[in-house]
Amino acid sequence: MKAVILCGGLGTRIRDASEVLPKPMLPIGQKPILWHIMKSYAAHGITDFVLCLGYKGWAIKEFFLNYHAMSSDIVVTLGRPSSVKVLDGAESEGWTVTLAETGETAQTGARVAAVRRFVEGDEPFCLTYGDGVSDVDITELLAFHGRSGKIATVTAVRPPGRFGEIVVKSSLVQEFNEKPQATSGRINGGFFVFDGRRIWDYLSADPASILEREPLQRLSAEGQLAAFEHSGFWQPMDTLREYQYLNKLWSEGQAPWNTWDRRSAANHQ
Repeated sequence: MKAVILCGGLGTRIRDASEVLPKPMLPIGQKPILWHIMKSYAAHGITDFVLCLGYKGWAIKEFFLNYHAMSSDIVVTLGRPSSVKVLDGAESEGWTVTLAETGETAQTGARVAAVRRFVEGDEPFCLTYGDGVSDVDITELLAFHGRSGKIATVTAVRPPGRFGEIVVKSSLVQEFNEKPQATSGRINGGFFVFDGRRIWDYLSADPASILEREPLQRLSAEGQLAAFEHSGFWQPMDTLREYQYLNKLWSEGQAPWNTWDRRSAANHQ
Protein backbone atom coordinates (compact mmCIF):
# COMPACT_ATOMS: atom_id res chain seq x y z
CA MET A 1 0.00 0.00 0.00
CA LYS A 2 1.13 3.53 -0.77
CA ALA A 3 0.75 6.85 0.98
CA VAL A 4 0.49 10.02 -1.09
CA ILE A 5 1.53 13.24 0.63
CA LEU A 6 0.70 16.69 -0.72
CA CYS A 7 3.91 18.73 -0.51
CA GLY A 8 3.47 21.45 -3.12
CA GLY A 9 1.65 24.34 -1.43
CA LEU A 10 3.08 27.84 -1.14
CA GLY A 11 2.78 28.02 2.66
CA THR A 12 2.28 31.78 2.62
CA ARG A 13 0.98 31.96 6.21
CA ILE A 14 4.14 30.51 7.71
CA ARG A 15 6.81 32.45 5.82
CA ASP A 16 7.95 33.94 9.14
CA ALA A 17 9.45 30.53 9.97
CA SER A 18 11.49 30.32 6.77
CA GLU A 19 11.68 32.12 3.44
CA VAL A 20 13.88 29.36 2.03
CA LEU A 21 12.25 26.05 2.91
CA PRO A 22 8.87 24.78 1.71
CA LYS A 23 6.51 24.08 4.58
CA PRO A 24 6.89 20.26 4.57
CA MET A 25 10.62 20.75 5.16
CA LEU A 26 10.29 22.96 8.24
CA PRO A 27 11.96 21.03 11.07
CA ILE A 28 10.33 19.70 14.19
CA GLY A 29 13.37 18.89 16.27
CA GLN A 30 16.06 17.73 13.86
CA LYS A 31 13.79 16.40 11.09
CA PRO A 32 11.23 18.00 8.73
CA ILE A 33 7.55 17.71 9.58
CA LEU A 34 7.29 15.60 6.40
CA TRP A 35 9.58 12.99 8.00
CA HIS A 36 7.35 12.91 11.08
CA ILE A 37 4.28 12.27 8.92
CA MET A 38 6.06 9.50 7.04
CA LYS A 39 7.18 7.91 10.31
CA SER A 40 3.53 7.85 11.40
CA TYR A 41 2.61 5.80 8.33
CA ALA A 42 5.68 3.58 8.58
CA ALA A 43 4.69 2.68 12.14
CA HIS A 44 1.66 0.98 10.57
CA GLY A 45 3.65 -0.81 7.88
CA ILE A 46 3.19 1.72 5.06
CA THR A 47 6.65 2.51 3.71
CA ASP A 48 5.96 3.25 0.04
CA PHE A 49 5.44 6.99 -0.45
CA VAL A 50 4.51 9.27 -3.33
CA LEU A 51 5.32 12.92 -2.63
CA CYS A 52 3.44 15.48 -4.73
CA LEU A 53 6.00 18.23 -5.26
CA GLY A 54 5.46 21.81 -6.33
CA TYR A 55 6.74 24.96 -4.66
CA LYS A 56 10.46 24.56 -3.92
CA GLY A 57 10.25 20.84 -4.55
CA TRP A 58 14.00 20.82 -5.10
CA ALA A 59 14.50 21.16 -1.32
CA ILE A 60 12.54 17.95 -0.74
CA LYS A 61 14.47 16.15 -3.47
CA GLU A 62 17.76 17.26 -1.94
CA PHE A 63 16.71 15.96 1.48
CA PHE A 64 15.98 12.45 0.20
CA LEU A 65 18.85 12.29 -2.27
CA ASN A 66 21.24 13.11 0.57
CA TYR A 67 19.26 11.39 3.35
CA HIS A 68 21.87 8.81 4.31
CA ALA A 69 24.73 11.28 4.27
CA MET A 70 22.82 13.83 6.35
CA SER A 71 21.91 11.18 8.91
CA SER A 72 25.38 9.64 9.23
CA ASP A 73 28.97 10.51 10.01
CA ILE A 74 30.94 11.08 6.81
CA VAL A 75 34.61 11.23 5.92
CA VAL A 76 35.63 13.56 3.08
CA THR A 77 39.07 13.15 1.52
CA LEU A 78 40.09 16.26 -0.40
CA GLY A 79 42.49 16.29 -3.30
CA ARG A 80 42.64 14.47 -6.59
CA PRO A 81 40.77 12.26 -6.68
CA SER A 82 38.50 13.29 -3.84
CA SER A 83 36.25 10.82 -2.06
CA VAL A 84 33.33 10.73 0.33
CA LYS A 85 32.78 7.81 2.67
CA VAL A 86 29.47 7.49 4.54
CA LEU A 87 30.02 5.63 7.79
CA ASP A 88 27.60 3.09 9.21
CA GLY A 89 25.39 3.96 12.12
CA ALA A 90 22.57 5.96 10.55
CA GLU A 91 19.02 4.79 11.02
CA SER A 92 17.81 2.90 7.96
CA GLU A 93 14.16 3.63 7.23
CA GLY A 94 13.63 1.12 4.45
CA TRP A 95 11.30 3.50 2.62
CA THR A 96 10.58 3.81 -1.09
CA VAL A 97 9.97 7.45 -1.97
CA THR A 98 8.64 8.63 -5.34
CA LEU A 99 9.30 12.34 -5.81
CA ALA A 100 6.68 13.44 -8.34
CA GLU A 101 6.62 16.88 -9.94
CA THR A 102 2.94 17.88 -9.92
CA GLY A 103 3.14 21.54 -10.93
CA GLU A 104 4.48 24.68 -9.34
CA THR A 105 1.05 26.24 -8.75
CA ALA A 106 -1.37 23.31 -9.13
CA GLN A 107 -4.17 22.91 -6.61
CA THR A 108 -4.66 19.82 -4.43
CA GLY A 109 -7.06 17.94 -6.70
CA ALA A 110 -4.79 18.35 -9.71
CA ARG A 111 -1.81 17.12 -7.70
CA VAL A 112 -3.59 13.88 -6.79
CA ALA A 113 -4.68 13.38 -10.40
CA ALA A 114 -1.07 13.90 -11.52
CA VAL A 115 0.17 10.86 -9.57
CA ARG A 116 -2.53 8.49 -10.80
CA ARG A 117 0.00 6.29 -12.62
CA PHE A 118 1.79 5.60 -9.34
CA VAL A 119 -1.21 4.54 -7.24
CA GLU A 120 -4.15 3.44 -9.37
CA GLY A 121 -5.26 -0.17 -9.18
CA ASP A 122 -7.12 -2.64 -7.01
CA GLU A 123 -5.49 -1.52 -3.77
CA PRO A 124 -6.62 1.56 -1.84
CA PHE A 125 -4.08 4.28 -1.11
CA CYS A 126 -3.65 6.79 1.67
CA LEU A 127 -3.43 10.54 1.19
CA THR A 128 -2.65 13.37 3.56
CA TYR A 129 -1.22 16.86 3.74
CA GLY A 130 2.47 17.54 4.27
CA ASP A 131 1.90 20.01 7.09
CA GLY A 132 -0.09 18.26 9.83
CA VAL A 133 0.58 15.57 12.42
CA SER A 134 -1.74 13.30 14.37
CA ASP A 135 -1.85 10.18 16.51
CA VAL A 136 -4.61 8.73 14.32
CA ASP A 137 -4.58 4.92 14.25
CA ILE A 138 -3.91 4.35 10.56
CA THR A 139 -4.39 0.58 10.85
CA GLU A 140 -7.90 1.13 12.20
CA LEU A 141 -8.53 3.86 9.62
CA LEU A 142 -7.77 1.39 6.83
CA ALA A 143 -9.95 -1.27 8.42
CA PHE A 144 -12.80 1.24 8.74
CA HIS A 145 -12.44 2.22 5.09
CA GLY A 146 -12.57 -1.41 4.03
CA ARG A 147 -15.73 -2.02 6.07
CA SER A 148 -17.44 1.07 4.69
CA GLY A 149 -17.22 -0.01 1.05
CA LYS A 150 -17.08 3.67 0.06
CA ILE A 151 -14.84 5.28 -2.52
CA ALA A 152 -13.23 7.64 -0.03
CA THR A 153 -12.71 8.07 3.69
CA VAL A 154 -11.68 11.27 5.45
CA THR A 155 -10.45 11.52 9.02
CA ALA A 156 -12.86 13.85 10.80
CA VAL A 157 -11.37 15.71 13.77
CA ARG A 158 -12.44 18.39 16.25
CA PRO A 159 -10.25 21.48 15.84
CA PRO A 160 -10.42 25.28 16.04
CA GLY A 161 -13.34 26.86 14.21
CA ARG A 162 -11.36 28.38 11.33
CA PHE A 163 -11.40 25.21 9.24
CA GLY A 164 -13.94 23.71 6.85
CA GLU A 165 -16.72 21.78 8.55
CA ILE A 166 -17.82 18.19 8.02
CA VAL A 167 -21.34 17.16 9.02
CA VAL A 168 -21.31 13.47 9.96
CA LYS A 169 -24.22 11.09 10.43
CA SER A 170 -23.88 7.32 10.80
CA SER A 171 -20.22 7.45 9.72
CA LEU A 172 -21.08 9.15 6.41
CA VAL A 173 -20.29 12.71 5.44
CA GLN A 174 -23.61 14.50 4.92
CA GLU A 175 -22.08 17.87 4.06
CA PHE A 176 -18.57 19.02 3.19
CA ASN A 177 -18.27 22.79 3.65
CA GLU A 178 -14.95 24.46 2.89
CA LYS A 179 -14.19 27.00 5.63
CA PRO A 180 -17.61 28.37 6.57
CA GLN A 181 -17.99 31.40 8.82
CA ALA A 182 -18.72 29.25 11.88
CA THR A 183 -18.23 25.58 12.64
CA SER A 184 -19.91 23.41 15.20
CA GLY A 185 -18.81 19.86 14.34
CA ARG A 186 -15.84 18.00 12.97
CA ILE A 187 -13.50 19.12 10.23
CA ASN A 188 -11.32 17.66 7.51
CA GLY A 189 -8.17 16.41 9.23
CA GLY A 190 -6.62 14.86 6.12
CA PHE A 191 -5.47 11.24 6.52
CA PHE A 192 -7.70 10.08 3.68
CA VAL A 193 -8.06 6.64 2.15
CA PHE A 194 -9.12 6.43 -1.52
CA ASP A 195 -10.24 3.53 -3.68
CA GLY A 196 -7.44 3.10 -6.21
CA ARG A 197 -9.92 2.19 -8.96
CA ARG A 198 -12.94 4.46 -8.49
CA ILE A 199 -11.58 7.77 -7.17
CA TRP A 200 -10.39 8.94 -10.59
CA ASP A 201 -13.92 9.60 -11.81
CA TYR A 202 -14.01 12.45 -9.28
CA LEU A 203 -10.64 14.03 -10.00
CA SER A 204 -9.50 16.40 -12.72
CA ALA A 205 -6.06 17.22 -14.11
CA ASP A 206 -7.12 20.87 -14.40
CA PRO A 207 -4.47 22.78 -12.38
CA ALA A 208 -7.29 24.76 -10.73
CA SER A 209 -9.00 21.61 -9.37
CA ILE A 210 -9.22 21.75 -5.58
CA LEU A 211 -9.71 18.38 -3.86
CA GLU A 212 -11.64 19.91 -0.96
CA ARG A 213 -14.26 21.44 -3.21
CA GLU A 214 -15.95 19.67 -6.13
CA PRO A 215 -14.38 16.20 -5.72
CA LEU A 216 -15.05 15.76 -1.99
CA GLN A 217 -18.34 17.64 -2.11
CA ARG A 218 -19.56 15.41 -4.94
CA LEU A 219 -18.42 12.26 -3.11
CA SER A 220 -20.34 13.49 -0.07
CA ALA A 221 -23.48 14.26 -2.09
CA GLU A 222 -23.40 10.76 -3.60
CA GLY A 223 -22.94 9.04 -0.24
CA GLN A 224 -19.43 7.87 -1.12
CA LEU A 225 -17.41 9.76 1.52
CA ALA A 226 -17.07 7.95 4.84
CA ALA A 227 -15.93 9.72 8.01
CA PHE A 228 -13.43 8.13 10.36
CA GLU A 229 -13.98 10.08 13.56
CA HIS A 230 -10.76 10.77 15.44
CA SER A 231 -10.90 12.41 18.86
CA GLY A 232 -7.20 12.21 19.65
CA PHE A 233 -4.39 14.58 18.78
CA TRP A 234 -4.41 16.46 15.48
CA GLN A 235 -2.49 19.63 14.74
CA PRO A 236 -1.82 21.46 11.48
CA MET A 237 1.21 23.69 11.05
CA ASP A 238 -0.17 26.72 9.23
CA THR A 239 1.31 29.53 11.31
CA LEU A 240 4.52 30.40 13.12
CA ARG A 241 2.75 29.92 16.43
CA GLU A 242 1.70 26.37 15.50
CA TYR A 243 5.23 25.63 14.30
CA GLN A 244 6.63 26.77 17.64
CA TYR A 245 3.99 24.77 19.51
CA LEU A 246 4.88 21.52 17.74
CA ASN A 247 8.58 22.09 18.38
CA LYS A 248 7.88 22.73 22.04
CA LEU A 249 5.99 19.44 22.36
CA TRP A 250 8.80 17.57 20.61
CA SER A 251 11.60 19.13 22.64
CA GLU A 252 9.78 18.29 25.88
CA GLY A 253 9.22 14.67 24.85
CA GLN A 254 5.46 15.25 24.83
CA ALA A 255 4.70 14.78 21.13
CA PRO A 256 1.46 12.75 20.87
CA TRP A 257 2.05 12.00 17.19
CA ASN A 258 5.25 10.05 17.99
CA THR A 259 3.41 6.76 17.71
CA TRP A 260 6.42 4.97 16.19
CA ASP A 261 8.44 5.03 19.41
CA ARG A 262 5.43 3.91 21.44
CA ARG A 263 4.67 1.04 19.05
CA SER A 264 8.33 0.00 19.03
CA ALA A 265 8.45 0.01 22.83
CA ALA A 266 5.26 -2.03 23.02
CA ASN A 267 6.64 -4.60 20.56
CA HIS A 268 9.73 -5.09 22.76
CA GLN A 269 7.85 -5.63 26.00
